[in-house]
Amino acid sequence: MILRERISKIRRGLKTFFEDAQTVNNDKATGIIEYEIKELENIFSLLLFGSFIGLPSPPAHITLQLLPLMEKELINMFEKVQTAYDPLGEMTELFGEV
Repeated sequence: MILRERISKIRRGLKTFFEDAQTVNNDKATGIIEYEIKELENIFSLLLFGSFIGLPSPPAHITLQLLPLMEKELINMFEKVQTAYDPLGEMTELFGEV
């Protein structure tokens, strides 16, 4: 009886260990995928807005078709332009809206 209890305790411990290891690996994989998505969005932004910094840009009709996908980036860019000459506005932006 004692041997069976020890074996079942070891099984439960191993099962818990491997479940925790799988959870950690899933979290790491999710983090890596999120990082790759952010980098792909940055590359996509450079493709569309690269002409502003001197990079060759794709044909205009392709850029115009892709602009709706860049709505979030355009809003951020216009907000930065509005606060570019307002250092106090930039500081308050860091604290968020009250």
